[in-house]
Amino acid sequence: MDFKQLQKDVYQNKINHGFNITDLNMEFCLTYGELGEAYMAWLKKKDDLGEELADVAIFLMGISEILGLDLGEEIEQKIKKNAKRIYKKVNNVLIKEED
Repeated sequence: MDFKQLQKDVYQNKINHGFNITDLNMEFCLTYGELGEAYMAWLKKKDDLGEELADVAIFLMGISEILGLDLGEEIEQKIKKNAKRIYKKVNNVLIKEED
């Protein structure tokens, strides 16, 4: 899977269908709505949970392309950063130690 190309395909699909590509506030709100739909699918044990999670990822890719960010690269860098973090348990809750 070429994540960078998928991100570009998501953006092109938005253009092809006349969807928003300029109002980032709206895009973040729509992404939030899709996350809510995914949560409800999980909560209600619906069969479309995977599709709802895909919608969230698609909206994130669209926002990233609008902003000129390579989301795949950002994810890779964040995974590496998270792997190096140290956590300690406080009152049975994991707390990140400061970098």
